[in-house]
Amino acid sequence: MHNSIIGDFQSGLVWFKRDLRVKDQHALYMALKHCQKVYCLFVFDTDILTPLPKEDRRVEFIQESLVSLDRELKKFAGSQEVRLITLMGQPVFEVPKAAASLQVQAVFSNHDDEPYALSRDALVRGKLAEQGISFFDFKDHVIFERSEVLTQAGTAYGVFTPYKNAWLKKVKDADLMPFDVTPYKSHLAALGPSQKKTFAHPIHTLEDLGFKQTNLRTLPVRTGVEGGEYLFKDFLSRMDLYAETRDFPAVKGPSYLGVHLRFGTVSIRQLANIALERTRSGSPGAAVWLSELIWRDFYAQIMHHHPRVVRKSFKPEYDKIVWEDGALGNQLFESWRSAKTGYPIVDAAMQQINSTGYMHNRLRMIVASFLVKDLGIDWRRGEAYFATHLIDFDLSSNNGGWQWASSSGCDAQPYFRIFNPISQSKRFDPKGLFIKRYLPELGELGEKDIHAPWEASSLTLKSAGLELGKNYPLPVVDHASARELTLKRYSVVKSTKTDLKTHDKT
Repeated sequence: MHNSIIGDFQSGLVWFKRDLRVKDQHALYMALKHCQKVYCLFVFDTDILTPLPKEDRRVEFIQESLVSLDRELKKFAGSQEVRLITLMGQPVFEVPKAAASLQVQAVFSNHDDEPYALSRDALVRGKLAEQGISFFDFKDHVIFERSEVLTQAGTAYGVFTPYKNAWLKKVKDADLMPFDVTPYKSHLAALGPSQKKTFAHPIHTLEDLGFKQTNLRTLPVRTGVEGGEYLFKDFLSRMDLYAETRDFPAVKGPSYLGVHLRFGTVSIRQLANIALERTRSGSPGAAVWLSELIWRDFYAQIMHHHPRVVRKSFKPEYDKIVWEDGALGNQLFESWRSAKTGYPIVDAAMQQINSTGYMHNRLRMIVASFLVKDLGIDWRRGEAYFATHLIDFDLSSNNGGWQWASSSGCDAQPYFRIFNPISQSKRFDPKGLFIKRYLPELGELGEKDIHAPWEASSLTLKSAGLELGKNYPLPVVDHASARELTLKRYSVVKSTKTDLKTHDKT
């Protein structure tokens, strides 16, 4: 649809952001198609990097994926002279400066609809325009974006199921077609002699960026396009079982592709195309996984239409809730953050995110519900913690998930639905295998006692080498009492006639 408005140029620059691949890359495809010579650029954005901890798995993932992208570009072009240019600074200065130095007539990039990215990209567009350089950007990160899926009244959907039905009705094979860059690969340009002086340095290392190596290489996290391809190939053999396995953290059920979707080292079109094909062939697992991909689109369009959700509840009345703060609130938050709540499933999940940067999706719901509805802590504190620690952190999905758990978001669970961490543990980690993996101190407890150690007999605890309050904490709250407090806390929200008692054991 953009072809008619894009002219042909002598040279262009592709600005990579969260799309670190060559195959089926929309902006790269458009640049190669419309320019005789194409250069490739990634800017380490100091506005994003500066506030981050100096050991950040995401920065390491990006750095390694850029080394992979550079290799991929060389292989694709069939020339070691083609390279990925990396710069460090503020894109509003670095992109126009690079475009001018390379003497390109147009810059090509893909959309990023997070609020910061929108303002950053608008500034870049303006600076380029001042230099007489065109700026084109494209949809690449989702299947449907912004206002592409609307209600019959022309408004944004606020409930997932009708959105999903509309999404499925709208999607056509053309929406999932890959952008075939191969016919234009000869347009990838090597740097000229004068350009090499400015841009011919190797990919920035972690040390160049002021960051330190993390434990990423010791984890089963594969970086770059090769990592994404490996994981997707592995998941294909398990996709049909996804509906049955996805909720059990001790089982290899998920695709583990979240970080690759986040940084574009896989193509969403490729994933959605195969998921849709298998769904049409009757695979229940593929149908459920496709729903998860549609949730990404749903939350992205919520953020587009309601950018206030970054700071405020989607349902404004939920911002009337008075959360636990001060010394007690900080103490409770610290117990949650440091995996010392005394509830094994919560603590094991928090150990997982703290030590690996990943957390199983079912556990994300459990720990979010626990923080908000057992400890009475503002969902925004949990959201911010995940934003710092999750390697696959995506603003719209993380925000949507936390608002769902706190009942303040679109299509959220009702406020009186309060996860019981013990019954969730028994249901989704029945043998305690996941708990034992991350809390080895509970390794000698049997499956009857591991979900609530404080209910075990003193003899059982002694034989398991456990002394509650010493080598494993006592519960910081009593769930039943916390539930009553939560119902009172949420009473400022418009009341409902639904029988509360029926929702206690979820």
